[in-house]
Amino acid sequence: MKRHEFLRELHKVSANRNYLEIGVNDGRSLTLSRVPSIAIDPAFKVVTEIRCDVHLAKATSDDFFARQNPLGHLKGGRHPLRNLARNRSPFGHWQRTTLDLSFIDGMHLFEYTLRDFINVEKHSDWASVIVFDDMLPRNVDEAARDRHTGAWTGDVYKMVEVLNRFRPDLVTVLVDTQPTGQLVVFGADPGNTVLTDKYDEIVAEYVVPDPQKVPETILERTSAVKPETLVGAGFWAPLVRARNRGTKRSRGWEPLRRSVEQLSVSR
Repeated sequence: MKRHEFLRELHKVSANRNYLEIGVNDGRSLTLSRVPSIAIDPAFKVVTEIRCDVHLAKATSDDFFARQNPLGHLKGGRHPLRNLARNRSPFGHWQRTTLDLSFIDGMHLFEYTLRDFINVEKHSDWASVIVFDDMLPRNVDEAARDRHTGAWTGDVYKMVEVLNRFRPDLVTVLVDTQPTGQLVVFGADPGNTVLTDKYDEIVAEYVVPDPQKVPETILERTSAVKPETLVGAGFWAPLVRARNRGTKRSRGWEPLRRSVEQLSVSR
């Protein structure tokens, strides 16, 4: 299954009510969305028909998320509520927008992708689905920080190890899509600041000169599941129900964690 086919299936099984994409390029992944969407890219050149209500942000992701109300375009966006029966304060309060499905395919350098995840997680929760592209380079040349090949993943594959090491509270699933694999992350916690607090330390350790030492497990895809297995898993319907009902993390996350972890064990 190719990456865009897999992303199309994720839109279906996650029944996402909104969508965020970092790295638009020509719009081939954005065209899959049918829900209110935000797409971020400092130099997009969309040549594909877009079939959703979309805010195209011509900006770096860092600059976009630094805005006062970055997700205001999405339905139920963060906006002031004033003088309502359940909110009698004349100053109002803010509603928080939660991202259902996010696709990170921006700058192919580890430190940028790490910041993208930090920013996306702040607007997600345990029932959100976060997808990284280009997680399984096919050779060391594709994984170089200094691009010298046609197809290029850069060193973003390091996110797999970093999330497993520094954020064991998350569940990560590597997916064997063509051409260069993807990583799906469940269990986001917007209140967790570990990656932000340790950002400089992590970058100092993981950003190293070429050639990159790509783990054999990445190059050989030994820990990746088949995309058909993931999209066909039985936990999607319960996840969607829990998300739409606003089930709290304390009640919904552990059953989902066990289901997703079992998927990885039985791949």
